[in-house]
Amino acid sequence: MPYEPPTHTVERSLRATTGAKVIAGVDEVGRGAWAGPVTVCAAITGLRRPPEGLTDSKLLTVKRRTELAVALRTWVASYALGHASPEEIDNVGMTAALRLAAGRALEALPVRPDAVILDGKHDYLGAPWKVRTVIKGDQSCVAVAAASVIAKVQRDKMMAELGIDHADFDFAANAGYPSPVHKAALEVWGPTPYHRLSWAYLDALPQWRHLKKARSWADGGVPEIEGQLGFDF
Repeated sequence: MPYEPPTHTVERSLRATTGAKVIAGVDEVGRGAWAGPVTVCAAITGLRRPPEGLTDSKLLTVKRRTELAVALRTWVASYALGHASPEEIDNVGMTAALRLAAGRALEALPVRPDAVILDGKHDYLGAPWKVRTVIKGDQSCVAVAAASVIAKVQRDKMMAELGIDHADFDFAANAGYPSPVHKAALEVWGPTPYHRLSWAYLDALPQWRHLKKARSWADGGVPEIEGQLGFDF
């Protein structure tokens, strides 16, 4: 399917209106998974022309996405990854876990960004970062698209490695997201050490429901930015 290539429009706007010189694009992967960390990439690209075919990682084939990630790692000015573990997601909720992962990625950059372009409509980062949210920024903004591809390829690799000792779950294919194979393995074997135990899928597993962790952070103060998927998907 044809798509419009991402541009530097938002970055140029931020430079002109705020005086920001170093701008990072930020995107996440793993938010809706049942297992594994949530991973955030922060990428600084400057205003150079990006590699051909760059777009949101979800629009790319596995082969093309992997090829692009290799090219991007040397093309970007800098990038860094941050993760929040399943335990952290269970303990603080997804919104706060995203904040942890994104903060870790941004702090790991060699230069502190003056501004951040964040994919989506919710600013889960907040102060002290100066944030511009962009809906579908992973399709329209070069730096966010680059972050999207790098984050996706890196997390997929991590999940494949975690799945070596849990072959029945096929993490190499589903990256911890819901799939028929994943669901069937959960029913038989229960959650692995890499599963999120506060997630709603456990409600449909009577033999494993005792493992579910209470959502102590769900007090209504901060709405979660994405619902948890149960077995009806």
